[in-house]
Amino acid sequence: MAILHLTDDTFAGAIASGTVLVDFWADWCGPCKMLAPLIEELAEDFEGTVTVGKLDTDASGQTAAAFGISAIPTVIVFKNGVEATRIIGVHPKEDYAAALA
Repeated sequence: MAILHLTDDTFAGAIASGTVLVDFWADWCGPCKMLAPLIEELAEDFEGTVTVGKLDTDASGQTAAAFGISAIPTVIVFKNGVEATRIIGVHPKEDYAAALA
């Protein structure tokens, strides 16, 4: 499954409906790079039921600021446009899967 690369312009539309997992990250962030393969696994595991996206906080700072992202990686699960769960830092895959259940 393709992971959506979200921007300030595409973010609101992407999270508007269904369950959407968004990884807020930056290229210089070591823990973000550690989390990336796990995000790809989740995209495959939940294909067809969950949309998975990544938002570069450096390139799309407006959206990051709007959601109060002060530490990365931060993963937020949205359900029909509303924040349902927020996980800050790198956690075991099970934590993200539970947030999507």
